[in-house]
This record gives sequence, structure tokens and C-alpha cells, in this order.
Amino acid sequence: MGFKKLLAAMGAGGASVETVLSEVNVVPGGVVQGEVRIQGGSVPQQIEGLSVGLQAKVEVESGDQEYKQDIEFTKVRLGGAFEVQAGAVHVVPFGLEIPWETPVTHFAGQHLHGMHIGVTTELEIARAVDAGDLDPINVHPLPAQQAILDAFGQLGFRFRSADMERGHIRGTRQQLPFYQEIEFLPPQQYHGLNQVELTFIADGREMDVVLEMDKKPGLFSEGSDTYRSFTVGLHDYQNTNWAAYLNEWIASVGSKRNWF
Repeated sequence: MGFKKLLAAMGAGGASVETVLSEVNVVPGGVVQGEVRIQGGSVPQQIEGLSVGLQAKVEVESGDQEYKQDIEFTKVRLGGAFEVQAGAVHVVPFGLEIPWETPVTHFAGQHLHGMHIGVTTELEIARAVDAGDLDPINVHPLPAQQAILDAFGQLGFRFRSADMERGHIRGTRQQLPFYQEIEFLPPQQYHGLNQVELTFIADGREMDVVLEMDKKPGLFSEGSDTYRSFTVGLHDYQNTNWAAYLNEWIASVGSKRNWF
């Protein structure tokens, strides 16, 4: 973001701030590095606290309504209080760890529409909080995630959409207050199938992969054959032919239901 004038609780002559990211392309479990640059104004100024975090724009369902909510899902305080002298530049470097569960925002060379994740900057000044703009980051799939995404492509599935939903998927290792769903449209040979939804929930060692076919409210449950959850190691995923695995599951369900 560009320099943002800090007006809260300080009036004219206040400092301005800019957050600069060294690299916007990251993967879950990685680190986004950057620095916060505070440009002193015409008078010295006491900064009581400085922090950076990650924020996502998430869908929330409440009754019959659905709306978007900004959720900060990690936050790091950068040192203690300090004073910025008039006209001086105070630079604070940081490294912000990307949680393993962080949703993917880029796939197959494209930004997934609706995925908004970025770095937030927050300063505490005279007991007031001044939040900066969101600095977007690009979260790319882990190799194990990429293998499964590629498998859908090998079977002829087409990416439809992605969203982040507030809530928790039972029986998974989920820690964040939201999860991602990636929706695929099937090729012609699966003509009885409307779509497949894919969710990754990883930690540093392995990940839960949640698949659901043709999701309709109240129609499917976790115990049905249209729902599948399995664990994939982040370092031994190469031992499975994922296109064959997915095709076998889809064909098995489809034959039972006379879809194709």
C-alpha cells in the first residue's frame, strides 16, 4: 500500500505508514516477509504498539441471510513501544508465518475469483488503533494439494468457483474459524453429476482432503457415499495415482445411483 496518513488521536503533522512485502507469492506453511515503514511527521510521535496479521474475506450464513466478513486469522506484535522523531523514517522488518490451513488463492496460473487474503498492519497510537489497508498475498498450492488439483484436470473437470465459509468441518484437524471450498464442474462422461466440492485442511505433516458430490442442503450427510474424507501425507502423496483414485470413487457412486 502507499503511505497512509495517521490522523487518529494526533491531528495535523502526524506520521504516515507504508507496508512493503518482499514477496507476495507464498504457500501454506511458508513465511511472508516485509517491512513496515513509518515516516515521521512534523512533530515527534509515540507509537505504543505495532502488529501485522493475515485477514480473509469469508462468507457467513445467518438464518436466511448470507454476508461477507473480514476475519483476522493470525496476528504478530512487532516489538514494544517506540518514538518516531519528526521527519525520521522508522523501519520495522517482519516475517509472518502462513498457517498450514490458509486457503489457496491461485491455481493453474489464475487468481481464484472471490479469494481475498492479505496482510494487515495495525498501529496503536495514544490508546487509539489505526489500521492500514490490506496488502494482498498470493497463496499457491502445496505440492500435495497441486497433485490432487491436477488429478481433477486430468479427468476433465473444470474449475467453477471457490469460496471461504465460516464454520467447522467435523472430524478434521481444522483450527481456523473458516474453510475453503473449491468447486469443479464435471466432464461429459459424468453427465449425472452436477459438481464436486474439494476442501484441504493441512498441518505440517499431512492434510485432510474432503470431497463432496453435488452438494444440496439436507440431501447429503457425512455418512453417505457422496461424501469422502481421507488423509494425505505432505511428503508421500506421490505414492497414489490420484486421477485413478478419484475416478474410481466417482464411478462407484455414479453406478449405484444410475448417473452414468
